[in-house]
Amino acid sequence: MNVSDRMRADWNQRALEDAHYYVAFGRREQSDDEFYETAREVIAGLDWEMKRLAAGNPRSRRALEIGCGPGRLIKFMSSRFGEIHGVDVSDEMIRLGREKLRGIPHAHLHATNGSSLAMFADDSFDMVYSYAVFQHIPSREVVLEYLRETHRVLKPGGIFRGQLNGLPETFPKYDTWSGVRFRASEIVDFTREHDLQLLALEGADTQYMWTTFRKREPGWRKRLRASVPPTNVRLRRITNAHSSEPVSPAAGRYASISVWVTGLPDEADLFDMDVLIGGQPGHRTYIGPPDTAGVQQVNAMLGDGVRTGVVPVELRWFGRPVTGGATLRVIPPGPQVPRIIMLSDGVNLMAGARIETRSVKVAMEEVSHPDQFGATVGDLEVADLEIFCTDPQPRRYEVNFRIPESIPPGPHLLRMRLGRRRFAPVSIEVVK
Repeated sequence: MNVSDRMRADWNQRALEDAHYYVAFGRREQSDDEFYETAREVIAGLDWEMKRLAAGNPRSRRALEIGCGPGRLIKFMSSRFGEIHGVDVSDEMIRLGREKLRGIPHAHLHATNGSSLAMFADDSFDMVYSYAVFQHIPSREVVLEYLRETHRVLKPGGIFRGQLNGLPETFPKYDTWSGVRFRASEIVDFTREHDLQLLALEGADTQYMWTTFRKREPGWRKRLRASVPPTNVRLRRITNAHSSEPVSPAAGRYASISVWVTGLPDEADLFDMDVLIGGQPGHRTYIGPPDTAGVQQVNAMLGDGVRTGVVPVELRWFGRPVTGGATLRVIPPGPQVPRIIMLSDGVNLMAGARIETRSVKVAMEEVSHPDQFGATVGDLEVADLEIFCTDPQPRRYEVNFRIPESIPPGPHLLRMRLGRRRFAPVSIEVVK
């Protein structure tokens, strides 16, 4: 069985079993209202990226969703476009989606062979987007073919916003649930190879790595590099990316800044730009759309070796310094304080501390030695302990384990530890 046939078979089975659960991994047997509510945060992010589209009548715009499932996102995104299409490898998901979207005549769903968008013409979409799809594809080539096809079907000026799994490689073989991973550098290389304008690359080294790129006319970067540099670009101010203050710790979750700039050319590309913080290069992650005053946000994470104190911040484009300068106060990072930030049933995440499947999922962060984690229910150690990193910046880890079979249903105290540190006991209810 080839990759596409395996993907189709597995996802058809999941659609028949519980489509809502496998698309929006929250809990089994979600109602339609619960299912659609899970889309809100993703829709808000897509709306923000749509500010990059050229002004005009939204009813004249066309959009495409890769991996549309039963139409969770299209239900909301359809109001933003005059015509919207969705593709999915699962014909059973497409059948469900057509049923749920039958009241939206300009929404069209199509079953695909797993990577081709051959039913669509070149230069035909203003926006292509995808969420929680590529992370389930076991073949790197299938994902890359989807991205190449996205480049083909986008109009010049059109944008792609998509999510990939950026976690480090850990498995020798991937399946249709735990799919392939991509390094941030691979996305940079792809956009360079296809002459795309890279505008965002956020969440590197995490499961939810997002990228935004724009299709431009062929040869645009070469012409831009050879052109006379603009003289009206101005660096206006520096703030922490999480607040309005010009302060950042040297490392950790909040070690990122926003450079606010005016006059930035529309063609400005994330990786033709350098942000120097105290002379050290920062990791550029985002160029925002201009606001009504023409101010744009350029985000960068602090790199290693930035000294503490008041340091200069400089923005360069094609190696050329941008006019204006600002300073940032870099402070020592605070101490790492391990803490539990989430606990739920391991399958029905919406169940919280009501443990319905005897499996438990815990998220903890600022953890240096996750291998020292342990937990007990009553006097018994939990079973089948699994730990993996979900975000290296705040050192966030996910822990999965099972309640021992000898623990009876009812209320119990879950006691968790990390080496000699003891977390506050958590009351859980074991259902069965």
